[in-house]
Amino acid sequence: MAVRFTILGSGSGGNCAYLETDSTRLLIDAGFSARQIRQRLAAIGRSPETLHGILLTHEHGDHIQGLAVLCAKLDLPLYCNRLTKDATEHALETRFQCRLFQTGAAFDIGDVQVETFSVPHDAQDPVGFLLRTSGVNLGFLTDLGHATRLVVERVRCAHVLVLETNHDLRLLQDDRKRPWSVKQRILSRHGHLSNEAAADVAQEIVTPDLRQLYLGHLSRDCNRPELAHRAVAGRLQSLGATHVQVHLTSQETSSPTLEL
Repeated sequence: MAVRFTILGSGSGGNCAYLETDSTRLLIDAGFSARQIRQRLAAIGRSPETLHGILLTHEHGDHIQGLAVLCAKLDLPLYCNRLTKDATEHALETRFQCRLFQTGAAFDIGDVQVETFSVPHDAQDPVGFLLRTSGVNLGFLTDLGHATRLVVERVRCAHVLVLETNHDLRLLQDDRKRPWSVKQRILSRHGHLSNEAAADVAQEIVTPDLRQLYLGHLSRDCNRPELAHRAVAGRLQSLGATHVQVHLTSQETSSPTLEL
């Protein structure tokens, strides 16, 4: 059976992805309500009852919203580091069945090898993932203020990459809803990637092996899908990397399932 990958939703209000291999079914983050996650899984013919666990990048609300209900009802293991566990349990006032890892470590869940690495973001101990399956590597860079050399090297072998394109610089600067202190946090080296910064990361990472690039975590107020796509796809085209398919994501709807 092919590896199946679905972005169930991605945006500043919620993030969750689903990965399925021959013997393993995982969520990466659970930033929607348990009801929403169940509905979105049902739309692709799956259910939470068949999951083998949830991988967690960090403890912010748009990545953990559905954890308490999903894990409590289904006795699902949560894979995270110690600081993320403590922050998540404090935020949700719930204890979880955690399988703890040290940031930088690698471990197996069924036939998926999970490689973890530190990313610069304003959370306790945020991580990115490279998930190695049979012949397909999937990378996750969903929340980060900049890409360190370590980050670039850890995902360079990805065939599929989820890359944050959080905001357009001009839209963020012109936004009247956010105080300047919040804008400074977003723009900081531990905040979020702009469209142009994401294009810079894509330029550093792209190899002949990278085939699918998902643009994730778009801000509702400070970005537009066409702006994110133009920045990243345009940069790749200028490099001659026409073999990479660039996909937009949405927090309102799931992306089409990718079979690899």
